[in-house]
Amino acid sequence: MSYTFEPAPVVSVPVVGSPLRFPVHRVYCVGRNFEEHAKEMGFSGREPPFFFLKPTDALVIVNAGETGAMPYPSLTQNLHHEIELVVAIGTGGKNIPAADAHKHVFGYAVGLDMTRRDLQNEMKKQGRPWCIGKAFDQSAPIGPITPASAAGHIATAEISLSVNGQERQRSSATKLIWAIAEIIEHLSAAWELQPGDLIYTGTPEGVAAVVAGDTLVGVVSGLETLHLQVA
Repeated sequence: MSYTFEPAPVVSVPVVGSPLRFPVHRVYCVGRNFEEHAKEMGFSGREPPFFFLKPTDALVIVNAGETGAMPYPSLTQNLHHEIELVVAIGTGGKNIPAADAHKHVFGYAVGLDMTRRDLQNEMKKQGRPWCIGKAFDQSAPIGPITPASAAGHIATAEISLSVNGQERQRSSATKLIWAIAEIIEHLSAAWELQPGDLIYTGTPEGVAAVVAGDTLVGVVSGLETLHLQVA
């Protein structure tokens, strides 16, 4: 098959303990999925889950033991970090019951949902989509994927983020408003999930601004730590 120009290479994430890589299909994100974060954003309660997407090529792939780099993005004066547990889908499906969700999970990774908060807030005020605040270039750093069988008790994993050695976010997967299985059930009712889909499951409280030169360290217990510098 011939193309009008050379297609972009497949975006893929390294897999812990394997020479194989995980080819990415789509990147889904869950909004306001920790109660305390919802409150700091001006909301409360267990509202129905909602989702937004980031482009696959917004991923910043960071190998184990390395420090990745993302440039400080354009148009913003208020770039925020959001540490997240990421679910990697290995088997697709539609209308997946929560009881069967684990059968569709390939593994887990540490991710960052970087956010141009000032632009997002302006879109909220105007009732417009958040894309400019959430789906910009290099807005989704991610570390290697640990297969589910090697990830330990992910449902109780501790989640934390430090900036320049100072802790800013700390919580646990037990505090997800919508648990991983429930997320997969709701998400697969709206879209047919495909192998290669990534799901950023939401961030805990403590989101705040970073500036050029800052070094971020994201941790989810049982997974490879994510190191990132804002260039």
